[in-house]
Amino acid sequence: MAILERAHLEIVRAVDRYGSLTAAAEKLHVTQSALSHTVRKLEDQLGTAIWHREGRSLRPTQAGEYLLAVAQRLLPQLELAEERLRQFAQGERGALRIGMECHPCYQWLLKIVSPYLAAWPAVDVDVKQKFQFGGIGALFGYEIDLLVTPDPLHKTGLVFEPVFDYEQVLVVSRAHRLAGAGHVNPEQLSDETLITYPVSLDRLDVYTRFLTPAGISPKRHKPIETTDIMLQMVASGRGVAALPRWLVEENAKRFGVVPVKLGPQGVDKQIFLGYREADGGIDYLRAFIEMARRHRDTGR
Repeated sequence: MAILERAHLEIVRAVDRYGSLTAAAEKLHVTQSALSHTVRKLEDQLGTAIWHREGRSLRPTQAGEYLLAVAQRLLPQLELAEERLRQFAQGERGALRIGMECHPCYQWLLKIVSPYLAAWPAVDVDVKQKFQFGGIGALFGYEIDLLVTPDPLHKTGLVFEPVFDYEQVLVVSRAHRLAGAGHVNPEQLSDETLITYPVSLDRLDVYTRFLTPAGISPKRHKPIETTDIMLQMVASGRGVAALPRWLVEENAKRFGVVPVKLGPQGVDKQIFLGYREADGGIDYLRAFIEMARRHRDTGR
């Protein structure tokens, strides 16, 4: 009966990442012959092949795919545990790794991080904005500890807590024809260039909760990565955008833009913090959530 060891999982992950036994051996700091011997021994013990060998390339078998999935799930947990134990040994509390699935939330997050770092001097904070498998995958894969998102996807083992309420509004320049309107209707955007963050349309509320239900599309859709450039484009009359009201009001004077309600009822949203249910008792994680929640009633 084969006994799986951590080294086996690291080999499978390395081969998947780097494409060959030779490259994997180099990254793992072992000889190719030693790595090949380990793989052959494991396959003999398992009674099945892990890879189909096609010349110099390797393609995982069904067993190999399963082993790779196990490696991708377990190794990040082991690496995190080792890092946390190292921090404990050095007198540190740990690190809080925050993932962002909300482009305009970065400015909001900074207002919480500053007092948090002052209150928890032994805890480091790291912010990540790009994930290999998306935000939910990053939580399950132990890449992050907290996920900031306006669109929680409830899964077994994860908890999402609302911490901030806001209104999504249309942003226009002060000289725009809609600048003085009480609200805007979907058809009024059919001749506009709509500037958004570069995410899929099904993650954009201006589409899912405003335009698409009315069967309306803007004349042009222009993705832009950064908030400041987006606001500068709007201010110069190059288009309109949809952003949180608090963010628009904070930057209205600086950029010469104004918010307009999306529809007569508006579009209300919430920011959620998601975390692994098993981590709910970590004191410094709970403290961050409570600090974030204290901003909820301020509108900022």
